[in-house]
Amino acid sequence: MLMSSIAGFIGGGNMAEAIISGMIAGGMAPRNIIVAEPLPGRRAHLSSTLSIRTSEDNNDVARDADVIILSIKPQMAASVLSGLESSIDNQKLVISVMAGVSTTLIEESLHNGVRIVRAMPNTPALVLKGATAICAGRRATEADLELAQELFGLVGSVYQVGERQMDAVTGVSGSGPAYVFSFIEALTDAGVKNGLPREVSSGLAVQTVLGAAQLLQKSGEHPAVLRDRVSSPGGTTIHAMHTLEAGGLHGLIMDAVDAAVKRSKDLAGIKLL
Repeated sequence: MLMSSIAGFIGGGNMAEAIISGMIAGGMAPRNIIVAEPLPGRRAHLSSTLSIRTSEDNNDVARDADVIILSIKPQMAASVLSGLESSIDNQKLVISVMAGVSTTLIEESLHNGVRIVRAMPNTPALVLKGATAICAGRRATEADLELAQELFGLVGSVYQVGERQMDAVTGVSGSGPAYVFSFIEALTDAGVKNGLPREVSSGLAVQTVLGAAQLLQKSGEHPAVLRDRVSSPGGTTIHAMHTLEAGGLHGLIMDAVDAAVKRSKDLAGIKLL
């Protein structure tokens, strides 16, 4: 069903580009994707690099699309949604990837019995390794959830959660790539500090993170079990782990996720301003 549908994106930023790129790589025809984007330069970029249709008019895209993906900043929700009400009816499925914006608010803003699925993808969707959580609004059907699962399944793994869990999803996987990039950067810099050429240190750091993640995924073991297998008595790794624990790595990561979750909740309070 998805492959024959017209997918319309309201907003053509980085997240929209990542999802669209993944959708195309996953088999969706570029001619079935249209993006509404106010910036001419951004429209030109999306059109030339992805061979998709673009428009500066949100309503043109909403009217043409079968599935509408809201990929705008949450602070813009009120103004954008109020302008879309006349173009969206209950025959269309609306999928929101806006952090912190509830399905209830979108339903109340668009009226017309609109069907909403809320999603939180992340940028590894660009390379078909995304992690996306979805939840249903009050009027969304099982078929709607299946379509959303199919869409985001083109770009990675999909998990269904309750809406109350979406802020936690934002903190863990939505913002998560930034935590991993920061770790890789620090690991690379540490290698350079200790004499490695940067390109070698970067390659080792990236492959180590990639390999460790795949090992964890395939083994099904708890992370602590795999960590202990690397930590030989009196060896280099256990000394390094002591330093990380002394610096509060575990708690610091949890605090970072807490901060992202809080901000996601805060966005729910400013989206109507």
